[in-house]
Amino acid sequence: AINYGSRRELLLAARQYAADVQAGTRDNDLTEEEFADYLFVPENVDLLIRTSGEERISNFLLWQLAYSELIFTPTAWPDFDENSLRECLEEFSRRDRRFGGIKA
Repeated sequence: AINYGSRRELLLAARQYAADVQAGTRDNDLTEEEFADYLFVPENVDLLIRTSGEERISNFLLWQLAYSELIFTPTAWPDFDENSLRECLEEFSRRDRRFGGIKA
């Protein structure tokens, strides 16, 4: 078990970036991709499935979930099985992912 919080992750990443700039190992022109390298999990997340009927992300991967699809299921984690996953993946496959863009 770990004590993870996304706000803390972002704060630590910003502090490390600032330290790198101060040390002269990074310039002051940071891109989103470069900032992601400072995170515990640098990859974006395509799909978040939240079980147990909770409809919140609870300070979890805030940066990485920016363009994620979210599915909230009433199924509790111990009961979430292969069929539950299949249903979520089918729902995900029907989504029109625009990554912040608008429909043409």
